[in-house]
Parts: sequence; structure tokens; C-alpha cells
Amino acid sequence: MSAFFITGTDTEIGKTTVTAGLTFLGARLGLRSVAIKPLAAGQDFVDGRWVNEDVQCLRAASNVALTDPQVGPLQLRTPCAPHIAAQLEDRRIERAPLLAAVGQTLALGDIGFVEGVGGFRVPLIDGWDTADMAVDLALPVIVVVGMRLGCINHALLTAEAIRSRGLQVVGWVANTVDPAMPYLEDNLAALAAGLKAPCWGQVPRLQNPSPAAVAAHLKLDALRQAMETA
Repeated sequence: MSAFFITGTDTEIGKTTVTAGLTFLGARLGLRSVAIKPLAAGQDFVDGRWVNEDVQCLRAASNVALTDPQVGPLQLRTPCAPHIAAQLEDRRIERAPLLAAVGQTLALGDIGFVEGVGGFRVPLIDGWDTADMAVDLALPVIVVVGMRLGCINHALLTAEAIRSRGLQVVGWVANTVDPAMPYLEDNLAALAAGLKAPCWGQVPRLQNPSPAAVAAHLKLDALRQAMETA
């Protein structure tokens, strides 16, 4: 199968909506397309059970029947950094079981998208962060760039950190966080020159950012080519 690790330039920059769009795009290729968010912090009590909004979004985007635990193996209730949420809730983040859970869900699809949490380097346990997780999974990386002031610096530092770990930046997606961002085209040009990776799409601020709506702004050929060369 083919699989990709999705990271972002920061938190709250639309990483999940882009991951859902990519998952929908994978299904358009006629593939069993799955998405996984290994760690998800922040749950709401809905219809008698605790749910995480991002996990629900990714589960809905997949064309494979998955359970909540298959999409979100470790879900924490407190909406904060995972290692802090785990401490507050007296829960453990365990490296081997988490990686095994990701592998089990990926095995159910022909193509998979593993979404990190926050930016590229978020601490999980002593000696292991989300960058280490990406290395353990050994997947090519797609960077979601939140288009707002400061995004060039954040994106270039993220790409540098990814490559320093021996991982490939296979592409990037520009996601509009600030629809009033000045000099948008100039920023996009600087990102294209600095990231030295193909842009997989530019997603505008959508009133209803459903997986299908996001996928309409992503490049199917970019995904197909990445699968062929991975």
C-alpha cells in the first residue's frame, strides 16, 4: 500500500480538513482509502459517548468501514498538548502499541494518511515526539501550510526539520487560515521556491469544508504521481 504522514506548520491550521480531503481523493482513485489520527486531544460528550471531532471527520472521509479506535487509537478528553492531557487524565502514551495500531489500520486500505498532532515536533513521552513517530513510520511527508502572516518561516523550518530526520517532503498544501491575508500570491511564490516540493493544492476558506469540498481544490495527479514514486 501507499501511505503518507501529514504534518502542519502549527496547530489550528486545517490539518484535519486537508487530511480528510486527501482521504477522499484517494477514494476517487478507486482505492480503499483510510485516515488515522494516532493521538487526538479534546472530546465532547455526544449522544451518550465521548467523541473527538477530528476522528469523526477522518472516519467519515474514508470509504472503508472503520471504528473510532481504528481511526483514533488514543483519544484524550482534555483539549491541550497530548503529553499534558495524558498526565491530567492519568493515562499513558505508549510508543509500541500506538505504532502497532497505526499499522493495523493502514493494512485495511490501499492508501493511507496518518495525521500528526499540532506541528511537526510535539512532545509525547520522554525521548519520543511526533517527529520521532514520523521516522518510526518511515512515511513521506505532506506539509499543510496555514496561510497567514508568518507562514513562510514556519513552513521552511518545518521542511528543514523533516529533511533533517531523513524524511522526504513529498508535497505541500496551502490552506487559507486568514482569507484577508495580504500579498497571498507573493507568499505562495516564496513557499514554492523555499519548500522545493510540489504544491498539491490551494484550499480557500470554505463555508462547508467537507472532504469532497476540500478535495476539489487538491491535485489528483500529484497524489497519483507520489504513489508511483514512493
